[in-house]
Amino acid sequence: MGTIHESMTEQGLVRPVQGRVLGGVCAGLGQRFGIEPWPARLLFVLVLLVLPGSQLLIYPILWILMPAQRVTYVPSAPQGSTHATA
Repeated sequence: MGTIHESMTEQGLVRPVQGRVLGGVCAGLGQRFGIEPWPARLLFVLVLLVLPGSQLLIYPILWILMPAQRVTYVPSAPQGSTHATA
């Protein structure tokens, strides 16, 4: 059995490196469900308004539980000198 982070990663729930405003939770939720970050943020706030007091609890919990997107560094090919041959 995997960890919560592994499970969320498999489901596509990660906090992206690009597009974060605070912790990247809303950007990650939007990315997972196929919507842009700003509409996802607005929807998140509207849902939290329906559940009074929950915004103080849900966002930090998701921030802790959702893993950050892994960035892999791919080194570029070494720049060789280009000599013209005659």
